[in-house]
Amino acid sequence: MSGNRRPTIKTVAARAGVGRTTVSRVVNGSELVSADARARVLAAIKELNYVPNSVARGLVTNRTNAVALVIPESESRLGSEPFFAALIRGVSGALTESRTQLQLMLVRDQAERDQLTETVAAHRVDGVLLVSVHADDRLPGMLEEMGLPTVLAGRRDAGEQLSYVDSDNAGGATAAVRHLLHRGRRRIATITGPLDMDVGRSRLAGWRTAHREAGVPADELLVEEGDFTEEGAHRAMRSLLERAPDLDAVFAASDLMAVGVLAELRRQRRRVPDDVAVVGYEDSVLARHTAPPLTTVRQPVEEIGRTMARILTGITQRGEPRQQRTLPTELVVRESS
Repeated sequence: MSGNRRPTIKTVAARAGVGRTTVSRVVNGSELVSADARARVLAAIKELNYVPNSVARGLVTNRTNAVALVIPESESRLGSEPFFAALIRGVSGALTESRTQLQLMLVRDQAERDQLTETVAAHRVDGVLLVSVHADDRLPGMLEEMGLPTVLAGRRDAGEQLSYVDSDNAGGATAAVRHLLHRGRRRIATITGPLDMDVGRSRLAGWRTAHREAGVPADELLVEEGDFTEEGAHRAMRSLLERAPDLDAVFAASDLMAVGVLAELRRQRRRVPDDVAVVGYEDSVLARHTAPPLTTVRQPVEEIGRTMARILTGITQRGEPRQQRTLPTELVVRESS
């Protein structure tokens, strides 16, 4: 071949004396090719040192070899919460294994929702990984109606029908509060995640379960809804201390909220853990750098991302059925409790 131009599927087809669709079928392992044609195509590929690309594969598979990671949150949330960075690392690593491209899409308003709809309708992606699902979010239903394979990070409720990967939110929260009870704490407050999300409700359920197991009344006055932000945790902690100044522990449903709790306790001159013990959730990088280091529930966020990506590529590339996975959590005890 003259010059330095890379061989194309058209070049291979011409050398083998077949059509481009036949070359694509050989590249993708289709059985709809005669033995003679397959041998000629393989010989031409070897002779030309041809490397297949996603466009060539798409002629037969009708796939783009691209998936969208859709996060319906603001850029500030994306940048401030370690959860998203860890999830993206996990997703990206797994997609690299399958040579699948990742498109990150933030859906913050109707214009960006319309852009996502257009992307799906135009078949620019093979599937969607959807994060931060709220109960009233219409995106999962819309994607299902459009027939696009979708995997959720977490679930909308216990009856979720779509594929999802989650951590054992209720079990992890139960372990956190059980630990505080074993340390002799009896006025244990909790700052939940948003209660229109299953993750928020499940971690609150774990708080209640630990109290019930220990035979200690769960005082609902010690429950304050949070929003997974540091600023929201400041407000929630102030509210809790105003109505329950005798509280002696706090279970925050995320490490970032636990950071806000620690700051507010310092502001109000409450010692941690002497006066108030604190436990977070996630075991992000933040947990090892707070003062004091944070006791927290480790959830495998990168593994959640990897598993989501592998389930989605299994569906889009191999026709595998939907899957629902719940990964285990682990309590990590440090100085804050």
